[in-house]
Amino acid sequence: MESPKLSITQEALIVNKQTDPVEISVPETITTSSVTRGTFLKGAATATGALLAAPAASAFAAAPGAKLAAPFFQKSPSGQIVIWDRAGDLFQVFDATIPAFNKKYPNITVKHVAVDVDAKLPTTLATGVNVPDGAFYEDNNLPIQAAHYTDITKWIQPYVADILPYKLAVNTSHGRIVGIPFDLDPGLLYYREDLLAKAGVDPTAIKTYDDLFTAARTVNQKLRIKPIRLEQTPVSGQQWVEMFANQQGASLVDANGKLQINSAPYLRIMEWLQRVSAAGLGTRVPLFSPADISAVNSGQIAFFPYAIWALYGIQFLFKKTTGLWRAMPLPAWTPGGARGGVMGGSSFIIPNQARSPELAWLFYEFLMFNPAGYRAVFGRNKIYPGGINTLLPSYKPALAHQLFENPAALGGQDLWNVAVSVAKEIPGTYYYAPWFNQAVSYFGNDVQLLLDGKLTPQQVLTRSSTDIQSKLINRS
Repeated sequence: MESPKLSITQEALIVNKQTDPVEISVPETITTSSVTRGTFLKGAATATGALLAAPAASAFAAAPGAKLAAPFFQKSPSGQIVIWDRAGDLFQVFDATIPAFNKKYPNITVKHVAVDVDAKLPTTLATGVNVPDGAFYEDNNLPIQAAHYTDITKWIQPYVADILPYKLAVNTSHGRIVGIPFDLDPGLLYYREDLLAKAGVDPTAIKTYDDLFTAARTVNQKLRIKPIRLEQTPVSGQQWVEMFANQQGASLVDANGKLQINSAPYLRIMEWLQRVSAAGLGTRVPLFSPADISAVNSGQIAFFPYAIWALYGIQFLFKKTTGLWRAMPLPAWTPGGARGGVMGGSSFIIPNQARSPELAWLFYEFLMFNPAGYRAVFGRNKIYPGGINTLLPSYKPALAHQLFENPAALGGQDLWNVAVSVAKEIPGTYYYAPWFNQAVSYFGNDVQLLLDGKLTPQQVLTRSSTDIQSKLINRS
């Protein structure tokens, strides 16, 4: 997917979603190359050559009930599993859960390996050589290799009713559940409470995007700033727009893989972005770049509609404004409409050629669905003494009790309950196409041309649809 890429130094900076105070040096430049949204924030790197044709994710359809919903063992299961995770903080978190897992399954040895999953997994699945028993994978990459994943539909049935529908949809291909949901990244509207108060704007009055426009215009007039943060890179810009689309129950493709960019939900988004840009109400910067940090720290940005993981920047990069930010649900696109949307996420897959798929399932079942497991992953631990506050679990029972502390960066606000309320509103009708990453060369770029004033909203939708259909779909 053609888009800006972080330098190795910048990438390392953003990969670690630290909640503990750490010293961070911000690199001066950002280079460009092919990346996914995962690379941008979490260090994933999907090579264009690995974007192989595969069926688009289909709507979730429960498989017929099985007599045994999970692997059956006559005695205590035993053996070794090889689990791949990306190096960094989450690797450490997952690694720290192994002793707890072994209390339940003492005869299963977990060989936990840190690898560049997005670079190595596609080739490994294609060749069948040294295939792991399980691996972490970004949701936007899941459809690319769906044919190589173990069908876990029967095993996961006891938990299906308690998994948020969005995560079931992105982990389902042609009626088969092929991934174990990990995190959920709800969209939020972060805002500067002090700047809004200074401008006389009541944040609780912002219910729709029209309300946000009106509030931004007031802030602009009173404080002489361009208060809404706009995306300036095709990669993150496309994911950002998809958050807005998800709110409206839309995505680039429907349940059958049919392209649906040229539609009312996307036109609504494009018209709003054009309106904000033309009115001079937007500050357009690359995420977490020096320009972004400077604009925030100098008080030029008051509204930051983004995924929950933008809290990373608020905590550790926007140092002059930490404690002044607050979070609320995204505005609705129409009065009374959904205020929940999602931006990105990741899951776990078990390859078809895994040596011990049943044992790998037991490991992931423990991590994601067992209270001892999900509390160790998402709650307070040695790596995150306050819990991970830049993502949520996607399993409803795990959302029933607060797992991370109220962030000081948000003035001690109860972010957990704000984010959980949003998560429950996220529409489940979202589908990733296998060419999602490649679409950035067309749709992601065209959104930027809209913000440049070079394309109209309808031109973006018509041109992107034509390019994607002819250059990605028809050629697959």
